[in-house]
Amino acid sequence: MDFKSNEIVSIIITCAVKDYLESCLNSIKAQTHPKYEIIIIDNLNDINFSQTIIKNYPEVKLYSQKENISYCEALNLGIKQSIGDFVLCLNDDVILDNGFIEKALRGFFIDSKVGMVSGKILRSDRETIDSSGLFLSFYRSAKERGYGLKDKGQFEKEGYIFGVNGAAAFYRKKMLEDVKEGLDYFDPDFHFFYEDLDIAWRAQRKGWKGYYISGAVAYHVRGGTARKNYGIDKPYARRYLSDALHLDLIKNRYLTIIKNESYLDFLLHLPYIILYDFFIWSYILIFRRRLIKKFLLNAEYFRNALEKRN
Repeated sequence: MDFKSNEIVSIIITCAVKDYLESCLNSIKAQTHPKYEIIIIDNLNDINFSQTIIKNYPEVKLYSQKENISYCEALNLGIKQSIGDFVLCLNDDVILDNGFIEKALRGFFIDSKVGMVSGKILRSDRETIDSSGLFLSFYRSAKERGYGLKDKGQFEKEGYIFGVNGAAAFYRKKMLEDVKEGLDYFDPDFHFFYEDLDIAWRAQRKGWKGYYISGAVAYHVRGGTARKNYGIDKPYARRYLSDALHLDLIKNRYLTIIKNESYLDFLLHLPYIILYDFFIWSYILIFRRRLIKKFLLNAEYFRNALEKRN
């Protein structure tokens, strides 16, 4: 396919922490790719801040919510409002290198079935790898290639990947339309976490592919919108999550498996799944026993996942 530099890219930012948004927007304004729209789904409920954004960034399409909606619901709202053939979903704690969009966009023209493109996502120290592509692990969890390693150029080779990290997830709009469930692109039952693996798995099942472009670089404050301040950019994320987010982290892995795994592959990977669950639930039994009751009260989500599969 021939690469075209005049493609409109819709950039959707979910805003939850006012400390990060302006840096994110400034990095977008510095992009070498000339044609894009910026859509912000504002969950801050701060009229003074939203007015500041409108004043300083008049080109932005701002959708302020009267009630806080989930991350997945915010993305769905933004995608429905978008006009571009390509959609870049950004966390507000991400800063893009000025050539990110131009370089990443090329990945979609490698193959007409490339529906997802990942750049190299580094942590805020600009030395540590956050993700060089999303993969499905033997444990049926999300695996970020290179996660936590120092960037020494070991992931410079471009190539096919399973999916893309949700912090800076670049999608072909046609793929999103193909994999959506009813009116939703991202499953609203997920709220937060694993939505990127779920949509990648759904896409792979329909013949879509992911591609990695190492030259497209972004910088992510890992946990900036989800963790307590002392947990930012640190490993073992679950230690710094609220009970609600921790519950999503556990629940959504099961939802992803229920919705996407074949029966044969489930049996083949069952020993790995059990091993992973042993460590996860041991941690909960020791440190967060209160989550057990909350998890059991979420049976409705699993019924919904089975219905979506059928």
